[in-house]
Amino acid sequence: MKAFAQWASRTVTRAGIGFMKALAWLPLPLVRALGTALGWVLYALIVQRRRVAHANFQICFPKLSKAARRRLALQTFVCFSQAWLDRAWLWHAPKAWVQRRVRLTGAIEELAGTGPTVIFLPHFVGLDAAWAGIALNSPRPSTTIYTDQSNKLVDQWILQGRRRFGHLRLFGRIEGVKPIVSALRDGQPLYLLPDMDFGPDESVFVPFFGVATATVPSLSRFARLGRAKVVPVLPRLTPGGYEIEVLPAWPDFPSHDATLDTARMNARLQDYIATMPAQYYWVHKRFKTRPEGEPSVY
Repeated sequence: MKAFAQWASRTVTRAGIGFMKALAWLPLPLVRALGTALGWVLYALIVQRRRVAHANFQICFPKLSKAARRRLALQTFVCFSQAWLDRAWLWHAPKAWVQRRVRLTGAIEELAGTGPTVIFLPHFVGLDAAWAGIALNSPRPSTTIYTDQSNKLVDQWILQGRRRFGHLRLFGRIEGVKPIVSALRDGQPLYLLPDMDFGPDESVFVPFFGVATATVPSLSRFARLGRAKVVPVLPRLTPGGYEIEVLPAWPDFPSHDATLDTARMNARLQDYIATMPAQYYWVHKRFKTRPEGEPSVY
């Protein structure tokens, strides 16, 4: 029975990857239309994640009406689904197609040279397009921290997709801090996605939309250890693909207070989210860990 289940899982996974490879050749408007339909279906069927999104919006946008929050949640599921299907052409379509659809804009000069650089890449739905956009425009090898997927076929597919362009080196969390800092000091930009809740042991509580929120202080930590500047990168899903905006490096960051730096990070992130609220990854439990004595919001 176990062997059959494993075979069935591998078969379904291979079929899914095959579907994504075939999807890569369809016109972008059709891919986006399929993403819209998928978003509606997931919003209707994935009840637990829908409730998570609604809870997040109630916390972060309390002044919005219930109907407005519901519309925003549905838009979030659509953007998430469109970005997921976009991985088909990001990872499998001809390189020229990707170059036409992914535009790198803003303070691109911040990514030049060999100085230590931490790229602050928040959890917007277009984060995979951000990797592709920068890799296509910058010859510098780069690094990030990667958590292995439980499904080995999916894990291999994701790794191949994210390494398709440029030279991206992935460190596992079990490898520790030293090799990451060493690569950073050697001039390899570090993509960091620190706007996550990894529990009380790895987090500090700082405001996020006015709520004490468990947040990892890794952005301040790696910037300080690597003597690196922090450059925010914002991927925006557009009708024609993606616009990857490189913002100027943050001045006077990091300080000697990691908690204060993390609060500054969350404040900046709020401003970024305000420009495209439906494109943030609201389906994850951002407020899962609560200060002692406070009830769960989910």
